[in-house]
Amino acid sequence: MTSEFFSKLSQNYIELLDDDSEYYDITIEVGEDPNVKIFRAHMNILYYRSPYLRRTLASNKKNNNVLSHIKLPNISSEIFQIILRYIYGGILSLDELKTSDILKILVAADELLLQELVGHLQNYLILNESEWIEQHFELTHRTSFKSNNFSELQNYCLNIIADSPEKLFNSTDFTSIPEKLLVPIIKRDDLQMKEVEIWEHVLQWGITQNPTLNADSDTWMDDDFNAMENTLKNCIPLIRFYSLSSKEFLHKVSPYKKLLNHQLYNDLLNSYMDPDYESSYDDNISLPRNIKTDMTIDSKIVNLNIISIVSRWINKLDNNSKFTYLRELYLPYEFKLLLRGSRDGFKPKEFHELCDHKNNTVTFLKIKGTEEIVGGYNPLTWDSVSGWIQTQYSFLFSFKSKSNLENAFLSNVEDIDKAIVCHIGAGPCFGDLKIGSKISLDPSGSLAAGLNFNVVYCKQKYYEKKIRDSEDKFLIEDYEVFQIIKKK
Repeated sequence: MTSEFFSKLSQNYIELLDDDSEYYDITIEVGEDPNVKIFRAHMNILYYRSPYLRRTLASNKKNNNVLSHIKLPNISSEIFQIILRYIYGGILSLDELKTSDILKILVAADELLLQELVGHLQNYLILNESEWIEQHFELTHRTSFKSNNFSELQNYCLNIIADSPEKLFNSTDFTSIPEKLLVPIIKRDDLQMKEVEIWEHVLQWGITQNPTLNADSDTWMDDDFNAMENTLKNCIPLIRFYSLSSKEFLHKVSPYKKLLNHQLYNDLLNSYMDPDYESSYDDNISLPRNIKTDMTIDSKIVNLNIISIVSRWINKLDNNSKFTYLRELYLPYEFKLLLRGSRDGFKPKEFHELCDHKNNTVTFLKIKGTEEIVGGYNPLTWDSVSGWIQTQYSFLFSFKSKSNLENAFLSNVEDIDKAIVCHIGAGPCFGDLKIGSKISLDPSGSLAAGLNFNVVYCKQKYYEKKIRDSEDKFLIEDYEVFQIIKKK
């Protein structure tokens, strides 16, 4: 059996520290004039408790009978007194200290390479002083980046900024922060800020680092652009330019095109202008940031990312489907579920009862045995008898899966007279996308509408592009029809 008596041991070492009348063999000068104070201590204890002091003592060996002396000008006497008691007795009482002093202890502990204390203080601040950190965020944030050993406090501050970017970007000293504070936050996928606003703030920061630059880029010469490009060389690659709308690109990026890689700028321009353009830019293109939203979608088939893409197509914001998945989340509509096959049935009868005479509908079909999703947009209404309906605004689409948005496909109507088909024996049919049942007659000789959908296929004819490689019939695992309603 092993017994431990650390409490008494700690007490004895504290008594040794307090009784500095004899046995000490080193003096430590802390602080700067006029606030310098001399502490008496014992080399053996300092040597084994602090790697920094061990290294300092090893490089400043004195001859016998010569008192060792070291200086710590970056640490105040009040802070060093607290740390010295920790070094001797392993005791640290934080409850009665100001939180600002705890930050100073953290910095001093790091200088002395007291890693146990550095870790403890970071955890204490995060768990017990979150309110103070919120109120003194700029100080805490700057302090957290004074050392790579403050990673826990750094991450805590970065998480706060990601959720509340205004704490950094709207602060009075934003433009004076060092690059090492700016880069980690604009790297974040979860930074809750529109990309164009991030770009504008980065430009503002860059201009401030070059005091001779005029804020109006129209006045810049080539040397000015070169200076700005050099300042922002580590920031520009972190801006997700593909997330911007065409309008934002035109007004906010084009004036600064000389700051961007020539190929990147051309790719961006063509992504907005050419519906058939394919990127040749080799660098990996970052996806949009994960912006939080209160909106939800009542769907078993699609998610908000797909809803955003389809909404962009409805509003004609992107005519090149190859880049739509890179744009920011766009949710101007409420998607009201009218029908779900697995809930309401797969027969034409249920479709017409639930969806007829409702305009602006989007249909999603999940193809059985695959992850593939196909569908279409009808700006008009469904009914049972109209046959072919004319519109120039309908379109078809396909996604390889709910998560694979890179290969999203858009096909606009080409023959507007054959855009939509309404029939009693069919579901939501578009010119090239048929969803129906084999025609049969009931005992009275009338057309029956009671069979499940068993004739479903995509065959390119009236729309501009194929949305599936195969034109064979397929089965649907589920399908949903939504009415879109403009948000107020």
